[in-house]
Amino acid sequence: MTEPDRGRNQHLIHIQLDEKTTVRRKAEVEHERQVAIYDLIEENYFHPAGEFEGPYRLHISMEDNRLVLDVQSEAGDPLTRVMLPVSPFKTIVRDYFMICESYYEAIKKATPSKIEAIDMGRRGLHNEGSSLLRARLEGKVAIDHDTARRLFTLLCILHIRG
Repeated sequence: MTEPDRGRNQHLIHIQLDEKTTVRRKAEVEHERQVAIYDLIEENYFHPAGEFEGPYRLHISMEDNRLVLDVQSEAGDPLTRVMLPVSPFKTIVRDYFMICESYYEAIKKATPSKIEAIDMGRRGLHNEGSSLLRARLEGKVAIDHDTARRLFTLLCILHIRG
Protein backbone atom coordinates (compact mmCIF):
# COMPACT_ATOMS: atom_id res chain seq x y z
CA MET A 1 0.00 0.00 0.00
CA THR A 2 1.47 3.34 -0.91
CA GLU A 3 1.28 6.05 1.66
CA PRO A 4 -1.90 8.05 1.07
CA ASP A 5 -2.28 11.70 1.92
CA ARG A 6 -0.31 12.23 5.09
CA GLY A 7 -3.18 14.11 6.70
CA ARG A 8 -2.64 15.31 10.21
CA ASN A 9 -5.10 12.75 11.58
CA GLN A 10 -3.22 9.69 10.30
CA HIS A 11 -1.20 9.14 13.43
CA LEU A 12 -1.13 7.41 16.80
CA ILE A 13 -2.00 9.28 19.97
CA HIS A 14 -1.73 6.38 22.42
CA ILE A 15 0.26 3.14 22.47
CA GLN A 16 -0.16 0.36 24.98
CA LEU A 17 1.85 -2.85 25.21
CA ASP A 18 0.09 -5.91 26.50
CA GLU A 19 1.89 -6.37 29.80
CA LYS A 20 0.41 -9.88 30.27
CA THR A 21 2.84 -11.17 27.66
CA THR A 22 5.93 -9.45 29.01
CA VAL A 23 8.16 -10.04 31.99
CA ARG A 24 10.26 -7.82 34.20
CA ARG A 25 12.85 -6.22 31.96
CA LYS A 26 16.34 -4.88 32.43
CA ALA A 27 16.62 -1.14 32.98
CA GLU A 28 18.09 -0.66 29.48
CA VAL A 29 15.15 -2.47 27.86
CA GLU A 30 12.59 -0.58 29.91
CA HIS A 31 14.28 2.66 28.87
CA GLU A 32 14.11 1.62 25.19
CA ARG A 33 10.38 0.86 25.60
CA GLN A 34 9.69 4.24 27.17
CA VAL A 35 11.69 6.12 24.53
CA ALA A 36 10.03 4.22 21.65
CA ILE A 37 6.54 4.97 22.96
CA TYR A 38 7.37 8.60 23.71
CA ASP A 39 8.92 9.11 20.27
CA LEU A 40 5.99 7.38 18.58
CA ILE A 41 3.49 9.67 20.28
CA GLU A 42 5.56 12.73 19.41
CA GLU A 43 5.89 11.93 15.71
CA ASN A 44 4.50 9.10 13.63
CA TYR A 45 2.59 8.24 10.51
CA PHE A 46 0.08 5.44 10.87
CA HIS A 47 -2.77 4.79 8.45
CA PRO A 48 -4.68 1.49 8.55
CA ALA A 49 -6.12 0.26 5.25
CA GLY A 50 -9.75 1.25 4.91
CA GLU A 51 -11.83 4.34 5.35
CA PHE A 52 -10.69 5.02 8.89
CA GLU A 53 -10.18 8.50 10.25
CA GLY A 54 -7.55 9.05 12.89
CA PRO A 55 -6.02 9.81 15.21
CA TYR A 56 -5.68 6.27 16.54
CA ARG A 57 -5.02 4.38 19.73
CA LEU A 58 -2.93 1.20 19.41
CA HIS A 59 -2.77 -1.85 21.65
CA ILE A 60 0.13 -4.18 20.78
CA SER A 61 0.28 -7.77 21.97
CA MET A 62 1.46 -11.26 21.08
CA GLU A 63 -1.10 -13.98 20.55
CA ASP A 64 -0.47 -17.51 19.28
CA ASN A 65 2.94 -16.57 17.87
CA ARG A 66 1.52 -13.52 16.13
CA LEU A 67 2.01 -9.83 16.58
CA VAL A 68 -1.40 -8.26 17.15
CA LEU A 69 -2.11 -4.60 16.45
CA ASP A 70 -5.52 -3.61 17.76
CA VAL A 71 -6.33 -0.24 16.25
CA GLN A 72 -8.92 1.90 17.97
CA SER A 73 -10.45 5.29 17.35
CA GLU A 74 -9.46 8.28 19.42
CA ALA A 75 -12.43 7.47 21.69
CA GLY A 76 -11.27 3.86 22.11
CA ASP A 77 -13.76 2.20 19.77
CA PRO A 78 -12.35 -0.86 17.93
CA LEU A 79 -11.56 -0.17 14.25
CA THR A 80 -9.44 -3.02 12.96
CA ARG A 81 -7.13 -5.79 14.09
CA VAL A 82 -3.94 -6.62 12.23
CA MET A 83 -2.18 -9.89 12.94
CA LEU A 84 1.29 -10.77 11.65
CA PRO A 85 3.16 -14.05 12.12
CA VAL A 86 6.34 -13.40 14.11
CA SER A 87 8.33 -16.29 12.61
CA PRO A 88 9.80 -14.06 9.84
CA PHE A 89 11.21 -11.78 12.58
CA LYS A 90 12.74 -14.45 14.84
CA THR A 91 16.25 -14.43 13.39
CA ILE A 92 16.50 -10.64 13.23
CA VAL A 93 15.12 -10.26 16.76
CA ARG A 94 17.51 -12.90 18.13
CA ASP A 95 20.49 -11.28 16.39
CA TYR A 96 19.33 -7.84 17.54
CA PHE A 97 19.16 -9.02 21.17
CA MET A 98 22.67 -10.46 20.93
CA ILE A 99 24.17 -7.30 19.49
CA CYS A 100 22.31 -5.15 22.04
CA GLU A 101 23.86 -7.22 24.85
CA SER A 102 27.28 -6.68 23.26
CA TYR A 103 26.56 -2.98 22.98
CA TYR A 104 25.52 -2.62 26.64
CA GLU A 105 28.64 -4.52 27.73
CA ALA A 106 30.85 -2.46 25.42
CA ILE A 107 29.54 0.78 26.90
CA LYS A 108 30.95 -0.31 30.27
CA LYS A 109 34.50 -1.12 29.19
CA ALA A 110 35.24 -0.90 25.45
CA THR A 111 36.99 1.79 23.48
CA PRO A 112 34.88 4.43 21.73
CA SER A 113 35.73 2.97 18.31
CA LYS A 114 34.60 -0.51 19.42
CA ILE A 115 31.35 0.93 20.82
CA GLU A 116 30.75 2.81 17.57
CA ALA A 117 31.33 -0.33 15.48
CA ILE A 118 28.90 -2.37 17.57
CA ASP A 119 26.37 0.46 17.47
CA MET A 120 26.57 0.60 13.68
CA GLY A 121 25.80 -3.13 13.53
CA ARG A 122 22.95 -2.67 16.00
CA ARG A 123 21.45 0.13 13.93
CA GLY A 124 21.81 -1.93 10.75
CA LEU A 125 19.89 -4.85 12.27
CA HIS A 126 17.29 -2.45 13.62
CA ASN A 127 16.82 -0.98 10.14
CA GLU A 128 16.54 -4.46 8.66
CA GLY A 129 13.84 -5.41 11.17
CA SER A 130 12.03 -2.14 10.56
CA SER A 131 12.05 -2.69 6.80
CA LEU A 132 10.69 -6.21 7.26
CA LEU A 133 7.93 -4.93 9.52
CA ARG A 134 6.99 -2.26 7.02
CA ALA A 135 6.90 -4.82 4.21
CA ARG A 136 4.77 -7.23 6.29
CA LEU A 137 2.32 -4.44 7.06
CA GLU A 138 2.02 -3.51 3.37
CA GLY A 139 -1.65 -3.43 2.40
CA LYS A 140 -2.72 -3.48 6.05
CA VAL A 141 -1.17 -0.37 7.63
CA ALA A 142 0.90 2.35 6.01
CA ILE A 143 3.73 3.60 8.22
CA ASP A 144 6.82 5.68 7.63
CA HIS A 145 10.42 4.64 8.31
CA ASP A 146 10.68 6.20 11.77
CA THR A 147 7.35 4.72 12.87
CA ALA A 148 8.51 1.30 11.64
CA ARG A 149 11.74 1.62 13.65
CA ARG A 150 9.89 2.42 16.85
CA LEU A 151 7.29 -0.29 16.32
CA PHE A 152 10.10 -2.79 15.67
CA THR A 153 11.59 -1.82 19.04
CA LEU A 154 8.25 -2.62 20.70
CA LEU A 155 7.97 -5.92 18.78
CA CYS A 156 11.39 -6.87 20.16
CA ILE A 157 10.34 -6.02 23.69
CA LEU A 158 7.27 -8.22 23.35
CA HIS A 159 9.58 -11.12 22.46
CA ILE A 160 11.09 -11.00 25.94
CA ARG A 161 9.34 -13.73 27.91
CA GLY A 162 9.98 -15.52 31.15
